[in-house]
Amino acid sequence: MADYLLHTSSGVSIRDLARRKNCHASTVSRRVRKIERLRDDPLIDAALRRMEAKVRSTLPGDRQAQHKEFTQMSDTPQGTAHGDQPEFEQEAKRILRRLCESGSVLAIAADMDTAVVVREGPDGATTRTAVVSQEIAQAMAVQGWIETSGTGRILRYRITQAGRDKVRDLLDQEPARQAPVFGMAEAPAGFDGAAPVGEPANSPAATSSRRNRYSLSESPLTVLARRRDKSGDPFLSDDLVRCGERLREDFELAQMEPSMSQNWDKFLTAGIDEGRSGAGTTGYGPAAARARVMQALSDLGPGLSDVALYCCCYLEGLESTEKRMGWSARSGKIVLRIALQRLKRHYEENLTPEAQLIG
Repeated sequence: MADYLLHTSSGVSIRDLARRKNCHASTVSRRVRKIERLRDDPLIDAALRRMEAKVRSTLPGDRQAQHKEFTQMSDTPQGTAHGDQPEFEQEAKRILRRLCESGSVLAIAADMDTAVVVREGPDGATTRTAVVSQEIAQAMAVQGWIETSGTGRILRYRITQAGRDKVRDLLDQEPARQAPVFGMAEAPAGFDGAAPVGEPANSPAATSSRRNRYSLSESPLTVLARRRDKSGDPFLSDDLVRCGERLREDFELAQMEPSMSQNWDKFLTAGIDEGRSGAGTTGYGPAAARARVMQALSDLGPGLSDVALYCCCYLEGLESTEKRMGWSARSGKIVLRIALQRLKRHYEENLTPEAQLIG
């Protein structure tokens, strides 16, 4: 990409670039043509234009300095997002996980400052599940993690195989969550496929844990929403699913706070400081999202807050949650529905209509 930007923006010839790279001119020419074809993607085109404008404004006329700057920006995935590596990877993991869910796309328009992730349900209804800045979306497109196949005022991007591989790598880097054992619970398993506590990563127990964790394409809420009750109606209505998604979105945003220890188990039931839970709930950023999660869990109370945290935020299956809490089989879905009903009332009573929207 650095060669392409130097050739198109700084006027460096193909032969000069080939001499610098110690390769044939045809090799550089193929690289330049490949990037030029990618510019048909509006996100990639916008990212390259932003890189060009930044270097031109800071290093006018200095080709050697421009070459160094373009190379540094092109070698890092966060270069087009103007952010640091940990922040970019946190945001990428949050969005790519959402795009792994069945029916999810990232929608963006030219006049929008942000992109939204929407998921289409079996009945054709769409649910907004996440919001991301254009800069992060551009960086993911440049890395080849998302792609679009259509045209129009609103573009829809889907995750690529490279994006799925990336989100798995990011999830594998997460430390195991050492949750406490409740009642009849078995040995605690790691979050997102990590090995159970005390088991080597390549042990049979660790392999089984990875296989039995939730699928990246579905969450416990989406699975339960497809079920029907005795009257034939969906077991979970759309508004209850949206409430669970709102809690999960705040939970994931809260993880981006540098000072956060990432151990949410201490915030369950008695661990919540109610005196601080209402502070900053209508603001923006990780601190405000963390306060909203704490306030919601505090309002749910013992039992309901546990099942909401495990199923909506940790994405733990209902059977695992029932064993962890010592509940009887097939009782978890009832408790989860009650928790979501209580959560819906909490959002209606404590948040303005604008603040109830995800993002």
